[in-house]
Amino acid sequence: MKLPAIIEGLVQAQNQQDSTAFTHYFTASATVSDEGHTYSGRAEIGQWIQQAAEVYQMQTKPIDYQQTGTSAILTVEVTGTFPGSPAVMHYHLELDDSLISSLRFTS
Repeated sequence: MKLPAIIEGLVQAQNQQDSTAFTHYFTASATVSDEGHTYSGRAEIGQWIQQAAEVYQMQTKPIDYQQTGTSAILTVEVTGTFPGSPAVMHYHLELDDSLISSLRFTS
């Protein structure tokens, strides 16, 4: 499956547990919603992904990608040290030019 460069880079940064690289794929005012919490801006997003990487040791494998206009859904298989691993998750993305303005997770 061929992913857009921004999505490929996001997955790679997440799998390498590189929170700095991960945040570069987001707009300055982006939001991430995960497990009932919302993180705003690159600094909060970076802290959130770093903590999640340390706790859960996640690795993602894309299994589907659909995009309509500026909205996209990336479906991934996630493995890690969390209950229920592996799990299929959906990344609901809003894109703004070549960056992500919003990311929300569902299972």
